[in-house]
Amino acid sequence: MHIEPGLVGPAKMILAYATAAGGAAMTAKFAWETVKERGLASLGARSLATTVAAFGFFQVLPHFPVGVSEVHFILGSTLLLVFGAAPAAIGLALALLLQGVFFAPFDLPQYFANVTTLIVPLVAIKYLADKLIARDTAYVDIKYKDALALSTAYQGGVVLWVAFWAFYGQGFGASTAASVFTFGGAYMLVVLIEPLVDLAVLAGAKSARGLAKTGLVTPRLFNA
Repeated sequence: MHIEPGLVGPAKMILAYATAAGGAAMTAKFAWETVKERGLASLGARSLATTVAAFGFFQVLPHFPVGVSEVHFILGSTLLLVFGAAPAAIGLALALLLQGVFFAPFDLPQYFANVTTLIVPLVAIKYLADKLIARDTAYVDIKYKDALALSTAYQGGVVLWVAFWAFYGQGFGASTAASVFTFGGAYMLVVLIEPLVDLAVLAGAKSARGLAKTGLVTPRLFNA
């Protein structure tokens, strides 16, 4: 999901500051709701867990350059279903920053564009989950089709944002279009895997219902 260095010039990067600020505002809204629901300690513990997990996803899981960006297993929908929207967004943003600081400083100038690419689709699937999953259904009981819909929406959002940054930064040339389509096609392969990961994680969570009392997971994981 990293756009290549130089894909968006410094003058145009100002738009990324605005889109990232929008994502930050929504994250703050979700964070406030989480604090009211389970307290600040729960938000902090879950955000630490998602940061560690996302950093592992970025650095340890297979990833490879394709077209205008890289294909990663971000597992955004997994983080959302287990930890909630605010911790997932905070974890993704912090993990991306840590990766840039310690392993990929050349990505830091694109940080706000990249964090937009991760967070805005997460905001979208949070609201999609609210509409798609019945209120009387705990997340551990969702069906494959719902996990597939959430994963597809998230990964599709990532692809659309990468495409936007590419065309915004480089224009609608044939070379840019070919690179975007190549990246998008490769990224959609992730959609075949991520719902299975979601269901596997949720199935494992069923045997750990004691976590519901700890504040380390979103209450919706076990409670409708």
